[in-house]
This record gives sequence, C-alpha cells and structure tokens, in this order.
Amino acid sequence: MNMSINFPHLGIHLEHVGKTVQVLGMDIAYYGIVIALSMILGVGLILWEVRRTGQDEDFYLNMLILSILIGVVGARAYYVFFSWEDYKDNLWEIFNTRGGGLAIYGGILFGVTTACVYSAKKKVPLGRMADTACLGLILGQILGRWGNFFNREAFGGYTDNLLAMQLPVDAVRKGEVTSQMWEHVQNIQGVAYIQAHPTFLYESLWNALVLAFLLWFRHRKKFQGQVFCLYLIGYGLGRFWIEGLRTDQLTFSVGGAQVPASQLLSLILAIGVGAAVLVIRRRQKSEEK
Repeated sequence: MNMSINFPHLGIHLEHVGKTVQVLGMDIAYYGIVIALSMILGVGLILWEVRRTGQDEDFYLNMLILSILIGVVGARAYYVFFSWEDYKDNLWEIFNTRGGGLAIYGGILFGVTTACVYSAKKKVPLGRMADTACLGLILGQILGRWGNFFNREAFGGYTDNLLAMQLPVDAVRKGEVTSQMWEHVQNIQGVAYIQAHPTFLYESLWNALVLAFLLWFRHRKKFQGQVFCLYLIGYGLGRFWIEGLRTDQLTFSVGGAQVPASQLLSLILAIGVGAAVLVIRRRQKSEEK
C-alpha cells in the first residue's frame, strides 16, 4: 500500500505517513496516540483555567476522568447506532474499537451529560463548570481531528482548491469515494490518487478560531455558562458546514431520504443554543433597567 499524502497546491508531498508505530513489538495506531495527546492537552488547559480562577482542582480531576471514560463509550455508541447495518450480524465487532468507529458528537453528549450530573451531585454551579471545561474540550478537538489525517478518513468530496489533499486510492475505503472523485483520479508515478477536501484540517482550523475567541471572551461574559453556549454555537456552525462536505456521513432515514445525523444535530445546537442566549440576555437587560 502506498503511504503518501499530498497537498499539491501547497507544494507539500509526504512520501510516507504511517498509520501505526511499533512499541515493544506491538502496533500502536497514530490515531490512538493523537487522541490520547488531545485528552492530555485538554485536561492541562482546563486545570490551568481552574487554577487561574481559584476553583477546586480535585473536583475537576475526578469529573474529567469520569467524563472521559464515559465519553469514549458514548463516541462508540453513537457511531454504532448510526452504522447498525455494519454490526447487527456480528455484535462482537461493536467492541473492536481498534477497527475504527468513534463519533465525536457521541463523546461530547455522553461526556457533557456525565460532567453535568457529577457537578449537580457535588453542588458545583453548572455554568461555571461548563465555561471552564469547554476550553479543554475544544482544544482536544483541534488536535484530535489529526487522527483522521493518519487514518486517511473523514475527508470530503472532490475539490481543486488551495488546500486540496491527494490520497492513494488503495489507502482509503472505497465506499467513501464519490463518482466525481473517481472521474478526477490522477495517476502520479504509477500511483492512482483521489483528490478531496481535507475536512479534518478545516475542522481543526475552525476549532482553533473558536478557542481563540472563547479565550478572549471569557473575561467579558455576562452570565455563567455563556462561554459554553458560545462554544456550542461556534462548533455547531462550523461542523454543520464541514459535515456537508464529508463522504462518510452517519445518516438515518426519514421518509426514504437519508438525513446526516451530525449535520442535523449541529444545526439544532447552533439555533437552539443561540436562541437561548438571546433570551437570557434580553432578560438581563430588562432587569437592569
């Protein structure tokens, strides 16, 4: 299998981008390494914010360990739920996470729910906890998306824009290659390449902008929980656009039509939370008069 990845318009040609590295004779996936590093960095940023704001570090450490563990289960459950046809005849494959199949929205939903329940039990204000934790969450997402780069997955349809990415045909799942991409297959030195939107890169860059805004805005928030709300709005808007480009969407059927689950959820989050923020701010302004 050819292991190269090219960004032709940027002049970047990576001859060998491996999927695994050997440690003590065992293959360790770069995807797993990237996800682990993203969790470590995310937790580090959260604890930095905890110390800066004088909060209880032990509470956050316990909450984060629990939320991460349950979030991983949620990420797998979300993927399996919307890919049930691939697992219904072989249920043991549900537990084969080394074969891939984690959905970030499932991790967010399960992880955030766990954090909220734990905070309520410990009588810690939910808004303040969410404002603190979302900074680490979005940082983790910035790095975590690069796991898709090593796996040659979660890419978009054909494009010839500045950031276009070329992948060898034999290195990707054929079901994710669209007819338009087949029409534009390029043969370079005997290797057939598809050319696609690097949606992992789009989302990583978008999330970096969201994080920068949240770090700036956290000193200017008008109510507890507003930073978290803006995280949901910002991430939701970006994911709605980017999800529409991807060729590996998780879908469900409505009236015979296939609806992209994560794209719909992104739209609902952005609109719903945006409306909630407007209502809260109007109430605050009316009380100030």
